[in-house]
Parts: sequence; C-alpha cells; structure tokens
Amino acid sequence: MKKPVYLDYAATTPVDPAVAEEMIKYLTPEGFFGNPASRSHGFGWQAEAAVEAARGQVASLIHADPREIVWTSGATESDNLAIKGAVAGRDKAHVITSTIEHKAVVDTCKWLEGRGVEVTWLEPERDGVIRPQQVFDALKPETLLVSLMLVNNELGCVTDIATIGTELRNRGVLFHVDAAQAAGKLAVDVTTMPVDLMSLSGHKVYGPKGVGALYVRRSPDVRIEAQIHGGGHERGMRSGTLPTHQIVGMGKAFAISQLCLEEEIGKLEALRAEFLGGLEGLSGVTLNGSDTCRVPGIMNLSFDGVDAESLMLGLRHLAVSSGSACASATLAPSYVLLGIGLGEELAHRALRFSIGRFTTSEEIAFASTQIVEVVTRLRAVR
Repeated sequence: MKKPVYLDYAATTPVDPAVAEEMIKYLTPEGFFGNPASRSHGFGWQAEAAVEAARGQVASLIHADPREIVWTSGATESDNLAIKGAVAGRDKAHVITSTIEHKAVVDTCKWLEGRGVEVTWLEPERDGVIRPQQVFDALKPETLLVSLMLVNNELGCVTDIATIGTELRNRGVLFHVDAAQAAGKLAVDVTTMPVDLMSLSGHKVYGPKGVGALYVRRSPDVRIEAQIHGGGHERGMRSGTLPTHQIVGMGKAFAISQLCLEEEIGKLEALRAEFLGGLEGLSGVTLNGSDTCRVPGIMNLSFDGVDAESLMLGLRHLAVSSGSACASATLAPSYVLLGIGLGEELAHRALRFSIGRFTTSEEIAFASTQIVEVVTRLRAVR
C-alpha cells in the first residue's frame, strides 16, 4: 500500500470530489460568493437561493420540511442548541439521556446538572443498546426532554427511535436525537420516527467540516431558545452569517447519500463480512456492541493479550481509532466501553475500525492481514 489504509470513517469522512467541486463555485470572485442575508442585490440573491436549495437537500434525506432545517456549525452545536434551547427558561425540568452518548450531549447535560436541572443517566446493556422500556421507566411528571443518539459513534449500535418516540409523543415529552452517525448510513425518516429535534453533521456524510443542521419539528410547533444572538438569522434560532460554500457542500453530500444509500449499505455489509472473515483465524477477538442491531460501517474489537495503543503503533499502515482517549496526558479507557460493562482491561484492548464509501476490498484484505500479523507478533513477545 502506498499510503495508510483509512479505517476511521466514524471520525470523519473525506469530502466527496463532487461535493468539493460544487463548493468551489461559491468561494471565488467568479462564483456566487455573496452573503445570503444581503437582499439588495443579485450576489446575495444567488447565495440565498443556493442555501435554500441545500436546505431542501438535507431535508429530503430525512423526509423533513425544508423549513424545519436550521443551519449550525456542526452536530456539537446542534446538540447544544437542542438541549439547552429546550430547557432554557424552565423553572423545573427533568432530562433523560444515557451514559454512552457523544460528549456533545454528555457534557451539555452535565452542564445543566450544575445549574439545577435533574438528569437521569440510562445505562445500556452489554450490547450497547438502550431499550425503550428503560426510557419509559425513567419518565417523571416533570420530564421535559429525552436525548438519545440514533447510532452510537464508537459501537455502531442502533437505538429504537420509533418506539421510544411514539410513547414520548403520546406523553408530550420532547425527543432529541443525535443522528450525526446515522444520516447516510441507514434510512432516516422523521415522518415515521416521532422526533422533535435531530442533530446532523456535514463531515460524517462526505461533506465539509464546520457545518451541520438541527431539525426542529414544525407540526406541532417545537419552540427552542436561541443560544447564539446577533442578527436573528435562521428564523431567530441561530444567528450568524451563513457559510454558503459549506452549506452547499453539505446539501450536495446529503443528496448524493440519498441517491446511493441502499447501494452503500450493501457494499459496507459485504466489506464488513470480508474484514471479520479475515480475522477468523485469530483467537481471542471480541466484538463490542451488538452484532445485529447496528450499522455495517463501525466495528469495535478487543484483542486478548494486546494493548490497543501497542497495536495501533504496530499497525502503522492503518488509520484506526483507539478505544482509549487521552485526557490531561493520562490514558483512560473509553467511557462508552466502560458504560457497557467491559472493565478497564478489556476496554484498553479495544480498537474501532470504521469503513466507508471509498474503502476497497483490497484495502480490507490488507488490513485484516496486517492485524493478524501484528496481534500474533505482539502476543508472542508478551
């Protein structure tokens, strides 16, 4: 292999060449570089038209009304806007979330706790899945919001959003879903998923970094309080000059994903089978999370007798993600893996392998061969 094989699509995806080509048209003097909020001349009108077209493309992928899409800087901001915006101004509120959510949700809910909001932290079962009954059992008369991710970013597990959302809708409880890892990886339809707020990201769907969106349901109307002020953009929910080129890129990326969703799911399932098949001769390999209730592109594996950091160093021709995270120069096991009961030792042995649109069978064969060789070598020198 001339360069490392990229197996970290869950961290970020490369921008699709067609997306980059479209974005360039909205950057230079020869293109449509105007401010979409400038309503007094053609430069602004052209930019505004591009922004609205992209809004429609993002809405189409999740079967929403374009008016329900609010542009943000990414899923982290969308999570903050949804959760803080829903709770703001409430004298008494109870929020339900889980211990394995993305940090953008975990840290936001901890911030709320520090300001007197009661938060219930659901713990998943060993397969990493939050069951609907867990949510229902945690509900209280003062429960205002439930926030759960559709696809877990470390395990690839899928939450039963439709069942949970139906019950919450009947009880009048707001439901926020972080779908950053779900859009473009499985079918997302807000007409059948009773969701009130949904966070989306551009760079997880072969679009650019620095742009995202928040779906805010209109019927019946969901009200959230703005967290960024200054100009009243996005119908007063999120102020700031819109980055036309990034928005156009996200729209194009979502449009491409909608066209090839079923084909890509099939391709990734086949590549996943090839990858795991290539590791069958290696003993002591554990799949973390569910092998059935998941998306095909994310695989979290622990290797007996091998530390993940050492394994990553040995796999110098592969770009993968460790199950451990560095905080203040101290290695700590993933809170997600600890959250499903792995224990520190097994969590320290975990690596996340994630594949995507540009992954090839040749790369999968190379990767599995490398893993078998390096794990075998490391075990021999223990």
